Amino acid sequence: MTIPLPDLTPLENTLWLTLAGKALDYRAEHPILRDRTAYDLAAKLDLDTARFKLSASPVVGIAHRSLVMDDIVRRFVARRPDAVGLDLGAGLDTRVHRVDPPPTVDWYDVDLPGVAEARRLLLPERPHAHVIGRDLNDPGWLDEVPSDRPAVIVADGLIGFLSQEELAGLLDRLVRHFPAGEICFNGYTRFHVWAARKYAGTRSVAPFLKSPGFDTPQDIVRLEPRLKLVREIFLAREPEVAGYPWTTRLASRLTSWSTSLSRKGTAVQHYRL
Repeated sequence: MTIPLPDLTPLENTLWLTLAGKALDYRAEHPILRDRTAYDLAAKLDLDTARFKLSASPVVGIAHRSLVMDDIVRRFVARRPDAVGLDLGAGLDTRVHRVDPPPTVDWYDVDLPGVAEARRLLLPERPHAHVIGRDLNDPGWLDEVPSDRPAVIVADGLIGFLSQEELAGLLDRLVRHFPAGEICFNGYTRFHVWAARKYAGTRSVAPFLKSPGFDTPQDIVRLEPRLKLVREIFLAREPEVAGYPWTTRLASRLTSWSTSLSRKGTAVQHYRL
């Protein structure tokens, strides 16, 4: 099926890798995220998921980290139904549909203009859900978001694409904009920077990575001291590992005993503003 899409820049085209990972997870024998919308969207677009050469490990990493972040969002809006939700660098993610927040929550998916237009064309509209097509390094995008309500913020797969200075600026603006809230994102260490440039499955996004890598959650706190660490969630220690393909499950079990080794896998860092 041919669907006319906007002309995406090379950076905007990095969204396809994450969509492919979620579609492949849905097709797996034991899916983790079970994102039927991602699978249907990939099929409708005739997305060649095989071209990304994703092995089982990054597929379960993409799906599992999204599952963990979805849970953080659900818990927050259950406590604060007046919240604002933000998905930064949202790509074609369907988090707002998976989480299904109450109508009292205003949700904002923020990404570059071409990606925002693709979202409007491809994903179903939802009341109280908004799309902002702006560069996150442009401070003006926050003018479109309420500043008098608590926020739950997700940056799934984003921080690798930000330099240290850009991440510091973004965190500063978020902390100053909202009276309270929480933010979560997948950890991105120096090992991940190195591995992304070597692994065939991330070759399509490697040229756009700018992060130097942050080896501990405290590195982020030093960058933005107003953040307070809630929890570092090592996916290798989570119960969903039991459903991983056996080779990935074995590797996760072997690394789970060590914090330093667990950080070489996928971790979600969860902070309070």
